Amino acid sequence: QVQLVESGGGLVQAGGSLRLACAASGRTFGAYVMGWFRQAPGKEREFVAAVTEGGASTAYADSVKGRFTISRDNANTMYLQMNSLKPEDTAVYYCAARRGYITSARATTYDYWGQGTQVTVSS
Repeated sequence: QVQLVESGGGLVQAGGSLRLACAASGRTFGAYVMGWFRQAPGKEREFVAAVTEGGASTAYADSVKGRFTISRDNANTMYLQMNSLKPEDTAVYYCAARRGYITSARATTYDYWGQGTQVTVSS
């Protein structure tokens, strides 16, 4: 089992920045792809970004390209730097992990999930 714990959410004004972190623990040996998803009230969970082991490959949703940056370090921690935030970025942000070497935007392909952290962007 892999446990994922998110941190860094909060309230920010439009145009501001936040940095989310996701710490992985447990059976983290082997290659894992890690990703961020978000879910706004009344909407389906949507893909935000993903990164492969070692950060060699990344993928982003069109809605966040150029504003968000995903990264991960060697200590099983993943980050999401969010700049130029918009009110429509308001959502609960979830960290996810899946075994393998290829990024995926499909939530059903991820095996492990965190509890989520709230991000609220005020206008």
